[in-house]
Amino acid sequence: MKNMQMSEMAPDAGAGVMVGGAMMTPDKDIVDNAVGSSDHTTLVAAVKAGGLVETLKGTGPFTVFAPTNAAFNKLPAGTVNTLVMPENKQKLATILTYHVVPGRLMAADLKDGQTLTTVEGETLMVHRKGNTVMLHDAKGGSANVTIPNVVSSNGVTHVIDGVLMPTK
Repeated sequence: MKNMQMSEMAPDAGAGVMVGGAMMTPDKDIVDNAVGSSDHTTLVAAVKAGGLVETLKGTGPFTVFAPTNAAFNKLPAGTVNTLVMPENKQKLATILTYHVVPGRLMAADLKDGQTLTTVEGETLMVHRKGNTVMLHDAKGGSANVTIPNVVSSNGVTHVIDGVLMPTK
């Protein structure tokens, strides 16, 4: 990806952003946009299994750090299949809500060294070098923002290349 200025990274308010082969548009909510992305089928299935569809279709605003299918594939074999089992619904919801921050935070709002308190209750640390934004989780893992500023009617999504894990 070429080095872009923040103004280049932030789409016009009325414009959409291509994610997973589909146009994400600001007139749809976070869930409806995510459903269209072929790169987020695992996340969408997890949100459904975790009982979070109605929450993420709510008024918000929310900032969602959305792991791709490839990010979920980096987890140990069998992890996703285990998490989506009904008996693990609470653990799954804990992991998913760790990827959600209250409010609408655009990429330009994410500052180096900033601490974000997630809906789950724990924190994420923002590290920024130029236009590269990385998040560090409570267990020492990290994820890079690969597609910033996917604006929805009830918040903004930033596509990430890793699954962030809370301590719980």
